[in-house]
Amino acid sequence: MSLRIGCIADDFTGGTDIALMLARGGMQVVQLIGVPKPGDVPADADAVVVALKSRTSPVGEAVSQSLLAAEALLTAGAEQFIFKYCSTFDSTDAGNIGPVAEALLERLGGAIATVCPAFPANGRTVYRGHLFVGDALLSDSPMRDHPLTPMRDANLVRVLARQTRLPVGLIAFDTVAAGPAAIRARLDALAAAGTRFAVVDALTDGDLEALAEASAGLALMTGGAGIALGVQQVLRRHGRLSTGSQPTGFRMPAGGSAILAGSCSPRTREQVALALEAGIPGLRLSPRSLLGGGQSVEGVLDWAASQPPDRPILVYSSAGPEEIAGIQSELGQERAATLVENTLAEIARRLVDRGVNRLVVAGGETSGAVVARLGVSALDIGAEIDPGVPWTRVRGGGELVLALKSGNFGAPDFFVKAWDLLT
Repeated sequence: MSLRIGCIADDFTGGTDIALMLARGGMQVVQLIGVPKPGDVPADADAVVVALKSRTSPVGEAVSQSLLAAEALLTAGAEQFIFKYCSTFDSTDAGNIGPVAEALLERLGGAIATVCPAFPANGRTVYRGHLFVGDALLSDSPMRDHPLTPMRDANLVRVLARQTRLPVGLIAFDTVAAGPAAIRARLDALAAAGTRFAVVDALTDGDLEALAEASAGLALMTGGAGIALGVQQVLRRHGRLSTGSQPTGFRMPAGGSAILAGSCSPRTREQVALALEAGIPGLRLSPRSLLGGGQSVEGVLDWAASQPPDRPILVYSSAGPEEIAGIQSELGQERAATLVENTLAEIARRLVDRGVNRLVVAGGETSGAVVARLGVSALDIGAEIDPGVPWTRVRGGGELVLALKSGNFGAPDFFVKAWDLLT
C-alpha cells in the first residue's frame, strides 16, 4: 500500500469531515492532529489527513504549519494533495485560504490548483463562481455575521483574488456539465494563460466526481470535504485504491457522556435548544460570568457530578449575533473567543479525568482547543452521525471516542441521536 492522498485541513472538525468522506468509499484513512513528527505518518493508510488549527491563526503561522505538514506527507510518499477548508470558505481578506494555497502550490510545483468548496449534501454549491448556502448566497447567509470570519462576498473569484498574488480564474457550470474532458481542457487553457487557481462550479456530487477525474494529474486540489467523494472514486476506477471497508460503529465504551458546544452558529443553537427540550441537562457558560468569577471550571464540574450518570450532559456557550456583538464590544473579539474555548477545553480534560469517555464537541475552534488540551495526536474514523460528522476513536487513547462537529453541520437532533451509533 502506498499513500495516495495527503490532505491538510485548516481545522480539526474539517479534518474529520474530509477523513469521513475518504473513508466512506473504503479508503484506509488516519487523521493526525497537528504537524506530524518524523515517522508519525502511518505507512498503512491510503490517505492521511493532517488537521491543523490554522483557519484563524496569523497568516505566517498558518503557512508555516501547512508547509511543515506537506513536508511530512511528501516524505511519506503522498502522490496528490488536498488543502481542505470549510465549505463556507471561512476566511478574511488577509487569508488564510489564499496564502496557504499559494504556498502549497509553489512547494508542490503545480501549474494550477482547483478551488471548489461545494458540498451538496450539506447545501453548499457553487454557480458562476458564487457560493450558495442552501438557496441563499453566502453573503446573505448567517455566515455574514460570523464573529471571526464574516463572509460578505459570495463571489469566490473576487474573495480569493484579494487573498493571493496569483491569478484566479473560473470554470463555469456549462464547462463542468460537459464532463471531465471539458474541465481538463479548460484547466490546461487557464494554466497556459498563467492562471494559477481555478474556481470550479459544482451543484451535484456528479459535478465533484467529474472535477476529480479532470484533476487526477494535478499536484494540488483545494476545497471542502465534498471533493473527496470524487477523489476516492477516481482512484478506485483506475485500480489505484486498496480494498477497504466502510467505517463501522464503535463499541460503546464504559463511562460518561458529555456535549461541549462553543459554536454560536444558528444550527448549533438549534441543536442545543432541541437537546434541552429532549431533557438533556444543560448549563450555559457566559464569558462575562467566567471573567467576573460567577462561573468556574470547578463549578461546572460540581454541576456535572450532580446530574444523572446515565444521560449525557450539555455545557454550551451558544449565543445570538446581537449578544455576541455586545460581549465582543466589552471584552474584545479574541479575548471573548479564547476565554470560552479554553474553559471548555479544560472542562473536557477534567471530565475525561473523571471517567467521561464519550465527547461531542461543536465548533471548529472549540474542537481544536479541546483536542489540544486532551493531547490527542491521531484519530480513527468511525460511523457517520450526519453528513460530514463521524464518531472517531482516539488512537492510543484507550476507550476515548470523540465527535467533532463543525458549527454549521448536523441535523437539528444531532446531540440527541449521536449516541445511538455507539454500539
